Amino acid sequence: MNPSSLPPAILIMGPTASGKTAAAMALADHFPVELISVDSAQVFRDMDVGTAKPDKATLARYPHRLIDIISPEESYSAAQFRRDALLAMADITARGRVPVLVGGTMLYFRTLLQGIAELPQADAALRAEIDAEAAAEGWPALHAKLASLDPLTASRLHPTDAQRLQRALEVCRLTGRPMSALLAESEQEKPPYHFLQIGLLPSERAILHQRIAQRFDAMLQAGLDEEVRHLRQTYNLSLGLPSMRCVGYRQAWEAQDGLIARQELRDRGIFATRQLAKRQITWLTNSFVAEHFDCLATDLTQQVAARCATFLNL
Repeated sequence: MNPSSLPPAILIMGPTASGKTAAAMALADHFPVELISVDSAQVFRDMDVGTAKPDKATLARYPHRLIDIISPEESYSAAQFRRDALLAMADITARGRVPVLVGGTMLYFRTLLQGIAELPQADAALRAEIDAEAAAEGWPALHAKLASLDPLTASRLHPTDAQRLQRALEVCRLTGRPMSALLAESEQEKPPYHFLQIGLLPSERAILHQRIAQRFDAMLQAGLDEEVRHLRQTYNLSLGLPSMRCVGYRQAWEAQDGLIARQELRDRGIFATRQLAKRQITWLTNSFVAEHFDCLATDLTQQVAARCATFLNL
């Protein structure tokens, strides 16, 4: 289908502290758009400080879908996000408006754009069987077996890539179908939208790091530690839950329990946030065909708005 015949949708992607929310709100000031959050931490209720969630006044002026939708005791998958986001997008489009999806959870963006292959769960017994074959015959021999079952996948894998060879053979044996065919089917589930993908990237990583440090300091001053204490008193939580694995929350929990020294909370939180930003930048540069804008530019919101105006023919 010709992309121009599809309804428009805008994606604003970028690492933490890159100004995504400000750019999205600027669009909402000028264009007939509605915002959808793409943030795996902001889905949790009562987790406000450490997720940099827009405050109530901001959300009242600029409503975001998919914020505050589950308890910190629950989990939320990329598949659930895709379902909820597509429902929200359909509702926005049906009312003649344009969905703007904004956030930093790159897995959610990729899942939205590419769909999810219905692959079987891991089978421990079958994996042990494949490992035993590899021990007896060598991984190159198993690569040859895969080539007879799924030549397309085999052509993409090195003959000694044990982990991926094992998974590809496992899928073939469990389903009786090549993994490449299952993945191709997921490609057919691409959403019926003409997407403008905008990536906010820093021209100087050091300045982004300064922003990250300043923001984490602001979170500490705003009561991140107290927020984690309140969450632990209110909900049945553990460090293994996705909510408490979020950057900042894990470090605060560990400091409260003496797992790290109290004076290490700030440095560890900033380091973890920098590592998160590094992963987000890697995802954005390697996995998307986004148009890149310098998130450090003083006129960033104007640049993004100008590009969106052209995209929307406004």
